Amino acid sequence: MRYNTLMRIIFLDTETTGNSDKDRLCQLAVKERYVDEPLVNALYKPPVPISIESMAIHHITEKMVAEKPAFTDAPEYPGLKDLLESDEVLLVAHNAAFDLSMLAREGVTPRRSICTYKVAYALDPDDLLPNYRLQYLRYLLDLDVEAEAHDALGDVLVLEALFERLMDKMKERHGTEEAALQAMLAISARPLLFTTIRFGKYNGKKLEEVAKTDRSYLEWLLAEKEKEPATETDWIYTLKHYLGKGEEGK
Repeated sequence: MRYNTLMRIIFLDTETTGNSDKDRLCQLAVKERYVDEPLVNALYKPPVPISIESMAIHHITEKMVAEKPAFTDAPEYPGLKDLLESDEVLLVAHNAAFDLSMLAREGVTPRRSICTYKVAYALDPDDLLPNYRLQYLRYLLDLDVEAEAHDALGDVLVLEALFERLMDKMKERHGTEEAALQAMLAISARPLLFTTIRFGKYNGKKLEEVAKTDRSYLEWLLAEKEKEPATETDWIYTLKHYLGKGEEGK
């Protein structure tokens, strides 16, 4: 289905118990484009413990969620599920694969989504930025937002501002908002092909170079990324490409 001007654009962010394939959301914020008040901004009691590492980032403790309902038991859950799974909704998230995987564990499967991480990466074809994290882009682009970092609603407010900045850039390339959104959807639907490693012992090195000098490291990294296939699609695709294991290498 193509984007149309009647489609609702919904921004979403989760805070979670951790980053593994067994972790769950403990905070959710959902906001509609051009609407000031969030549709949802709430804490939920997850079915697994919140890791200390996650508490250190978002500051949500077990005590804070002890009396909260599970997300699927919350009164807003049925309506939110219907909204996010509607044909008339376009979901926007940063590193959308992560948030979508968390929603899927709660029985919510949005039909179409835009990943602002992927769009930002696509707008930097020479791979010049050191990273594309939401808060990094917030300050790099001088987004004028009063928002607390690593809070679901705060991140949604930054996300909305980032989306509008990316939209302006995409409209410069594609002419209209509809065409820009179609391009964003296309970018978001395909895996990223990274060119540079931004972590570990090869931080800043080109993957093509590492593939020639230390193939075993990329083999090890691929095995690690394959442990969490739902959220590491881009890296799995990238590593298979440079190891000659992708479809194009067959």
